[in-house]
Amino acid sequence: MKRHWWKILGALLIAYALIAGLLIPLNTGILDIHPDNALLGEKINVQINAYNAHFDEANEIQVWLKLDSVHFLNGTDIKVQSNTEMTANFDLPSIGLANNRTSQSATLIVDNEIDGYALLPGALQISANKDSLALKSTAVWSNQLGQLHKNEKLTFPYRNILYETIRNLFYHVPLWFAMLIIFFISMIYSILYLRSKEKRHDHAAYALTQVGILYGILGLITGAIWAKWTWGAWWSFDVKQNMSAVAMLIYLAYMVLRSSFEDYEREARISSVYNIFAFTTLIPLLFVIPRLYDSLHPGNGGNPGFGGEDLDHTMRMVFYPAIIGFTLLGIWLANLSYRYLKLKETWIDRD
Repeated sequence: MKRHWWKILGALLIAYALIAGLLIPLNTGILDIHPDNALLGEKINVQINAYNAHFDEANEIQVWLKLDSVHFLNGTDIKVQSNTEMTANFDLPSIGLANNRTSQSATLIVDNEIDGYALLPGALQISANKDSLALKSTAVWSNQLGQLHKNEKLTFPYRNILYETIRNLFYHVPLWFAMLIIFFISMIYSILYLRSKEKRHDHAAYALTQVGILYGILGLITGAIWAKWTWGAWWSFDVKQNMSAVAMLIYLAYMVLRSSFEDYEREARISSVYNIFAFTTLIPLLFVIPRLYDSLHPGNGGNPGFGGEDLDHTMRMVFYPAIIGFTLLGIWLANLSYRYLKLKETWIDRD
């Protein structure tokens, strides 16, 4: 049991990531509002559609429009239609857009004691043009926002566009992290083989590369599933997708290379050199080139990656254990492949 503690740990961490990642609910979010544009000085009735909310059960609901850090407007005549639907009236002041702008977006904030607060950035586009000159209102912007409640329940953050697919962060991304770690260890063993010419180092590099390729393919599949639900297509030929596919083709060529020689020493030597080359290509393919072009993928081409409230403390509780779990599982699989290669070698030597 003492020898296999790390295998048990890996299995437990993956089980934890699967269970917690799928069962912990998302926080309350705002799906959309209607209408989503208005004129200064206009009185509007806004239909608010929320996700995972409890409007019917809340005792007090407050709604605000936030134009900027000093301009707030409180919603009135709030009418709850269901747990996730309600309406609110806004009497927009006749003036208030910053720096003489003709248009400015406002964030909608909804708050109650059960769900805490939820917001939708850029929810309402407010315009000031010739049509708004005829609209007069006695309402004024407030420079204070009311007291907001905080949801104390264990939840994952709600993010528009992502919705429930944010859970894929616990599987798609850890697979890639684990793949990089495994490929790095494989490269180290290839270097060790070139220095020592010991078969065990080559077998270890081969076994680890097999698992790394498996993780890479699973990463592409989970990424394609995520892309379908967030970008609208399984494969958008995004630079990150293309470069990831190229990286996998380079490593698949490693597998073809290993089966192209009859002499084992030549196979191991050339394969080790190629394995070192393959790992060095991962850096420009996955981390440099995608940052040089426009990309839909978070963290590339000016598109911000997960951070701050996106990857909050609740998500980190699952995300980091998932990386460790997938890495340990990959090493376990590589260990099984290594033992098979050793048994195969022993059987061939007997013949």
